[in-house]
Amino acid sequence: MQIPPSGASAFGWERSVQEMELNILMYLAVILVAGLLFGRLAKFVKLPNVTGYLVAGLVIGPCVLKILPETIVSDFSLISEMALAFIAFTVGLTFKRSYFKRVGFTPVVIAIFEAMVAVFLVQGALVAFGFDVEFALVLGAIAAATAPAATILVIKQYKARGPVTETLMSVVAIDDAVALVAFGFSVTIAQAISGAGGGNVALSILEPFWEVLLSLLLGAACGVAILLPMRFFKKAGNRQAILIAFVFLASGLATLLGVSELLSCMALGAVFCNVSGESDEMADLADSMTPPLFLMFFVVSGASLDVSVI
Repeated sequence: MQIPPSGASAFGWERSVQEMELNILMYLAVILVAGLLFGRLAKFVKLPNVTGYLVAGLVIGPCVLKILPETIVSDFSLISEMALAFIAFTVGLTFKRSYFKRVGFTPVVIAIFEAMVAVFLVQGALVAFGFDVEFALVLGAIAAATAPAATILVIKQYKARGPVTETLMSVVAIDDAVALVAFGFSVTIAQAISGAGGGNVALSILEPFWEVLLSLLLGAACGVAILLPMRFFKKAGNRQAILIAFVFLASGLATLLGVSELLSCMALGAVFCNVSGESDEMADLADSMTPPLFLMFFVVSGASLDVSVI
């Protein structure tokens, strides 16, 4: 905690604090305006808004115009955490029992094959090009992950509906669990090959399964707990506050316990939509307040791109 100085210098300290806060608010304004402008430009060339948001971030970020300094971009990581929590919650709301009764295990099979084929292809290609096996194993496992953010935003922009969209949402959600397990396996095998892993191999293999299970249990508990305050608060504004609180609670507890925030928030949405008849109303409330958050998330993501790495 910073202690303010006394005397004449106290005025200067207060002024510097105010200027810092003003700068943060100004940067947020720049992010929102740039995202809106480039999103509209993306529409003119028949591209999704998310493409415009990413380009906006790249242009105003440290690599091009440097309007957003690198320190500010890193400070805005909280925006990414909030946006991903709501994106995961939105994906979870599609996991209704009626849907899985209709389609069966099709999304599960697609997600497993889609993720594992990507893993094996990347690992095989890296080994073929002469990279170390340990490096190929870990990097290949990362290829299993599918970012749900862009998928959700494109679906919402074009108001896509139908069996393909439903299956896509389910596959994106299940894919995260598959990627988590695949990464845990690959890291354990890589450590065993290099001799870096000093612990129990069996426990290391079981660790990703435990992480997935704990993430789902945590999200499920929050999905049931949210029903209690909803009994007493009926106005839209109050329910919006409840929704924000529980989505952030699930994400925050997952971070505290060292498990997947995405899976926890997905489980929150999945359990909630199956135990409550008001999930559609809460989904509409989420949709009404998240667009600016998603816009800022993608602009900040674009600003984080380091073109010099290429």
